[in-house]
Amino acid sequence: MMDLSSIRRDYRKKTLDEQEVHHNPIEQFKVWFEEVLTSQAVDATAFTLATMDERQRPQGRIVLLKEVLDQGFVFFTNYNSAKGQQIAKHPIGSMIFYWPELERQVRITGKIEKIAPEESRKYFKSRPVDSQISGICSPQSQEVPNRQYLEDAIENFKNSHNENEIEWPENWGGYIIIPDEVEFWQGRASRLHDRVHYQLEDGKWKIARLAP
Repeated sequence: MMDLSSIRRDYRKKTLDEQEVHHNPIEQFKVWFEEVLTSQAVDATAFTLATMDERQRPQGRIVLLKEVLDQGFVFFTNYNSAKGQQIAKHPIGSMIFYWPELERQVRITGKIEKIAPEESRKYFKSRPVDSQISGICSPQSQEVPNRQYLEDAIENFKNSHNENEIEWPENWGGYIIIPDEVEFWQGRASRLHDRVHYQLEDGKWKIARLAP
């Protein structure tokens, strides 16, 4: 195995000044998000979602951001999945976006709530038909005997339903993460990175620069 200590890069593309950011971190996120989408970065909507399991251990996985609202950040999943069950017991979580093309990272922490059922239904029906069927047939996070089991379940569903008969499953839908802490990280030369931290205190956002 190669010497990992020799792997490094210097960051020089952009800067971040706490005097110039938006007073609301969600609005600041929108500014950065528009830039990363314009840059055509790979998987720009992907983020690591961390939740807490029954043993109070952090559990992380990659999830896709589907909407940015004034209140927070929306993603969708199976409510019976491991993360869905963890959120039901501990409705807090953390999101981490990493955009290497722009040498940026965003860390978001806050409470997690389900979105309105009609919004989940609307999004579910907007998905490709095959994705809808997979969402219905897959017992997400549960142990299955093999891949063929899943493929057979999907094939059986297709044989017994037409596209007009596909209904939104109530165990599948959206969550919104409502932040109370957000940090924007901009890579800088010689590891002297820019870190701007937002903390919600008494309904107002406090902004501070953190040492790298």
